[in-house]
Amino acid sequence: MKRFVISSLLVVFCNYFATAQTIKADEAAQHIGDSTKVCGKIFGGRFFETSNSSPTLLNMGAAFPNHPLTIMIPLSVRKEMGYAPELQLKDKNVCVTGKIVLFKEKPEIVLYNTKQLKVE
Repeated sequence: MKRFVISSLLVVFCNYFATAQTIKADEAAQHIGDSTKVCGKIFGGRFFETSNSSPTLLNMGAAFPNHPLTIMIPLSVRKEMGYAPELQLKDKNVCVTGKIVLFKEKPEIVLYNTKQLKVE
């Protein structure tokens, strides 16, 4: 019985992640509060190395200030990446998975680990 319950839960979780919705960057504003996968082109970014938390901000979908989604990479995750994402990911198509939140009236996804970001 225990194996059946565990197997059933695995099937449910696998189906959930397999059918996770993928949206484009310009649709992010309609999905505030949702955990989803967003795919699009990185048009640039900036590493704020002198600020308190030293975040890296990537602009997905258009150049700053018209980008529809910001990807915020904390310094701890940036260090795990082993490269400068604002330089290496520019003009590349990526997918990012996470919860879309509003920060200063702009949709944003915060990376908590490197597995949330995939280069296509």
